[in-house]
Amino acid sequence: MNKKIDKKMIINVVAAVAAYIVVMILINGGILGRQAMSIIIPCCINVILAVSLCLLVGFLGELTLGHAGFMSIGAYAGALTTNALNLPPMIELIIGLLVGGIFAAIFSLIIGLPVLRLKGDYLAIVTLGFGEIIKSVINALGFTGGAKGLTGIGAYSNYKNFTFVYIFVLLTILVISNLVRSRHGRAICAVRDNAIAAEAIGIKVTKFKTMAFVISGFFAGMAGVFYAHNVGILKPVNFDYNKSIEILVMVVLGGMGNIKGAVIAAVILTALPEVLRGAADFRMLLYAIVLIAMMLFNNSRFRMAIIEKRNLKKAMSIQKEGE
Repeated sequence: MNKKIDKKMIINVVAAVAAYIVVMILINGGILGRQAMSIIIPCCINVILAVSLCLLVGFLGELTLGHAGFMSIGAYAGALTTNALNLPPMIELIIGLLVGGIFAAIFSLIIGLPVLRLKGDYLAIVTLGFGEIIKSVINALGFTGGAKGLTGIGAYSNYKNFTFVYIFVLLTILVISNLVRSRHGRAICAVRDNAIAAEAIGIKVTKFKTMAFVISGFFAGMAGVFYAHNVGILKPVNFDYNKSIEILVMVVLGGMGNIKGAVIAAVILTALPEVLRGAADFRMLLYAIVLIAMMLFNNSRFRMAIIEKRNLKKAMSIQKEGE
């Protein structure tokens, strides 16, 4: 079993290094155009958002539509912090990431304690309402720039600083993956499968729900900081419910509770509109067709047969090891 874990780890490390090398070659080799270069960092940001939401939707089993709200809190908190500092850019960005993540986590805790008592559609509606409230509050505040937007944000996380952003993407995936495999992660999955049974065996359901909510909010806040320092201007309209649904679609298309799938779906759905830009008149139509095709494939018998075959193979190998 340890050999298999080591083999998986080696494959994941090789894949991460290979992806980094490919992107660096594309950036430094002048192969990509200006528009293609502009989606590199958004791909990384959406990976962080999708993986963090996967913890809530996939592993905790709670449907939330307020992820864009936590992203906006992190974005504004981080941007206001870096604008107030006079330090080297990377130090400012690190401080901004911590401030943005912590503020988003605090709001996640405040919202999570009462809201996570709800389930299903009720939770989705309340979190959606929370996101809209945050947007309205930001609109009304003077120091956030209101509807005009917050400007003067340094471009600290553009494609030139891809290495720095990529490190945080890997850290997000590593933290969420290790959390899911840990004792706490197993408790979170137990709550998803049957909250009553989990509580009966001594698992504190509220504690683990809140923990997942806060961790997810923290990483969403960090993604917001990267977003702010990539686009250079923040407007409340960029964090509406459409953004939350977009992130949710990435998680669903990647497969519920599948971190690798969430990563792949985030990259594809971020890059796809740009790839289809050549067919400007039919871009959104083709985008919708691809989404439908991916959903049909995810629920097809063909995919189910592949998964069953893989699970059977794993079961047979475990049985052989036991003998």
